[in-house]
Amino acid sequence: MTTETFTIASLGHRGDGCAETAAGPLYVPFTLPGEVVEVSPVPGKDRAELVAVLQPSADRVAPPCPHFGVCGGCALQHVAEPAYRAFKRHLVVSALADAGLEAEVEDLVPAHGRGRRRATFHARHTTHDVLAVGFMAARAHRVVPISACPILDPALDRALKACWALAEALVFTDKPLDLQVTATEGGLDIDIRGAGPIAERRRQDLVRLADEQDLARLTLHGELIVRRRPPVVVIGRASVELPPGAFLQATAAAETTLAALVSEMIGKLPAKAGVLDLFAGVGTFALRLAETVRVSAIDGDAAAIAALQAAARATQGLKPVAAEARDLFRRPLIERELDGFRAVVFDPPRQGAEAQAKRLAASRVPAIVAVSCNPSTFARDAALLVAAGYRLVRVVPVDQFLYSPHVEVVARFER
Repeated sequence: MTTETFTIASLGHRGDGCAETAAGPLYVPFTLPGEVVEVSPVPGKDRAELVAVLQPSADRVAPPCPHFGVCGGCALQHVAEPAYRAFKRHLVVSALADAGLEAEVEDLVPAHGRGRRRATFHARHTTHDVLAVGFMAARAHRVVPISACPILDPALDRALKACWALAEALVFTDKPLDLQVTATEGGLDIDIRGAGPIAERRRQDLVRLADEQDLARLTLHGELIVRRRPPVVVIGRASVELPPGAFLQATAAAETTLAALVSEMIGKLPAKAGVLDLFAGVGTFALRLAETVRVSAIDGDAAAIAALQAAARATQGLKPVAAEARDLFRRPLIERELDGFRAVVFDPPRQGAEAQAKRLAASRVPAIVAVSCNPSTFARDAALLVAAGYRLVRVVPVDQFLYSPHVEVVARFER
């Protein structure tokens, strides 16, 4: 193995240390600025594998998890908190700068709380037909078996045992079996993906295991296997029964934090004022906003919209909630549909909402609140609004995904 020695100059956007070399930037995972490291370059790539830290940074700390460095779930467990917080905030600052935008970025708001209430475990038969259940390895197509995970909510403590039992009951190929687990008020909700069609005998095995593992609900590719208790989450005053595999903010603390920031940035409006919630999901913001104002909620996921509607109908004391299933990427709301609202909230997936942002930019909506899990696409969409006359007046980074290079953004725009 050929090794070289470099000094790490900075952290890249994915949390890897970056050394400036004659051939260009070289990215080395699990390293920190100022460290002198011995690395093994990957041929033909702009990255290298860490061999040894020869001179560690004062910002280096011992990672809390024994799987760190092998499991691909975390990238930053070795970073002391002040440097970690500065890195997360800088992700937003640099994304705005790259888009040519100027705005004061507030301090990072921690929102990990008790930990992640949803996670996707993978299962695969490895060498000699040995079953492994855990997370995918860093930059590799193999499963790292884990016994525990420090970033998970204690409500998921039983999830690994349940996933091992379910994986052992299924026959699958080399493609990883995915088990998406969500902690709900009714217990664990698990949706299995990748198993393909199964025989009735296997289905009955799964029903038995759901009972043994005390699951709230078990589905296979979204199809119900058994529902023992309603997989419900509480959103404001409402109780929402989740569709199988539904999107949900990863931590309960982040959901509460993001919703509070959205409400704060919208401000106090008359009860009859209309607020539009785009990419509304199961109602993370819409159901809370409806406690004080009329809300229209739109999302491309028909099952999520149905869950939102059912929850709104069953909850007393809410203002009217109108919900619609609509693909906002192919059919964004146009100006005449937008202009009647006092405020718009939009919280798109990681790819952002470029088509919808262009329509918002052309609208007369007085205030827009953007929520994003990707600073780069947020900055791109924000630049469209600013170019059309909106002012970016507040930007708050929120840390939901502990030890990862991901950060949320909540921002207010004013016409």
